[in-house]
Amino acid sequence: MSDAVSGPGPAVQAPHRAPAFVADALRIARKDLLIEFRTRSAFLAATVFAVLAVVIFRFTWDPTAIPAFDLAPGVLWVIFTFSGLLGLNRSFGLELSDRAYDGLLASQVSRESIFVGKVLANLVFVSGVQALALPAVALFFDLHVGSAWGVLIGIVLCASLGLAAVGTLFAAIASNTRLAELLLPMMTLPFFVPLVIPAAQTSAVILRGQPLEDAMPWFKLLLAFDLVFVTACIVVFPYTIEE
Repeated sequence: MSDAVSGPGPAVQAPHRAPAFVADALRIARKDLLIEFRTRSAFLAATVFAVLAVVIFRFTWDPTAIPAFDLAPGVLWVIFTFSGLLGLNRSFGLELSDRAYDGLLASQVSRESIFVGKVLANLVFVSGVQALALPAVALFFDLHVGSAWGVLIGIVLCASLGLAAVGTLFAAIASNTRLAELLLPMMTLPFFVPLVIPAAQTSAVILRGQPLEDAMPWFKLLLAFDLVFVTACIVVFPYTIEE
C-alpha cells in the first residue's frame, strides 16, 4: 500500500509506520558503523585517549590521600565524557564533505529515523570505548568489583544513552559551522552534567560496596534525565537541520 494519500489536491504523506521507522533507523546506524569500522580513526583516537587518561590518573594518584573507590568514579566519567566527544563530531562531518547528508534529507526517511539511527551508532561507538576503559580503570586502580559488574555496566549504558542523544543533537547543530570541533564541546558539556553527576554518584556507591538501595535515588534521577533528554532531542532534531 502506498504511503501517499490520494485525493483531488496534492498528495499528503501518511505518518511513518513503526516497523519502517525502526528499519530506517537501523539502516542508518549500520551505515555509520560500517564507515567507522573501515576507517577506525575516531575509535582509535578515543581509545588511545581513554587509556592515556587512565595511566596519567594512576601515576599522579596518591593512595594514602584518596582511596581508590573514591577516585575511580570521577576518573571513569571524565574519561567516558571526553572520549565520547571525540567520536560525536564524526556523526555528520563525514556526510557533509561530499554532500551525502543532503541526499539523506531528500530521501523518504523521516528525520526522526535519521536521529535515532545516528544515536544508535554513537551509542555503539561510546560503548565500545567504555568496554576497554572500564576494565583498564579496574585494573590500574585495583578495584574489586566482583558481582557488581552487571550493575555497573547497566549504569554506564543508561548514562551513555543520554550522552549519545544530547551529543548527536548538538553535533547536527554544529556540523554546519566552521568551528564545529570547538562548538560541540562548548554546547554539549553543560547538558552532560545532569547525566554525569547521578551516574558518577551511582557508580561510587557500587564501588564502595554499599547496598544497592543506597544508589537507587541517584539511579532514578539518571533514568529521569535520560527520558527527558532523549524525548526532547527526538522532538527538537527535525527543527535543527535544513534541507
